[in-house]
Amino acid sequence: MGVKIEMFRMVLYLSFPVTMFWISNQAEYFEEYIVKRKVCEVFSIRKELEEFKERMRNRKEKRLLKEMALESQN
Repeated sequence: MGVKIEMFRMVLYLSFPVTMFWISNQAEYFEEYIVKRKVCEVFSIRKELEEFKERMRNRKEKRLLKEMALESQN
């Protein structure tokens, strides 16, 4: 009886990680859960970066206009 239980445990311990590795490396799984997620993240990061650049341009433009106004008064 003890040998059968040990064999069952060994099969269970070996089959679980192998099965999970096999499932996670399927092409459909990889494309659906990894590639699509990264594409969405890249677009959101790119959008945030563009908004940040626009804010910095606006700040720089306002600062330059302020400096030009001060110089014209002198």
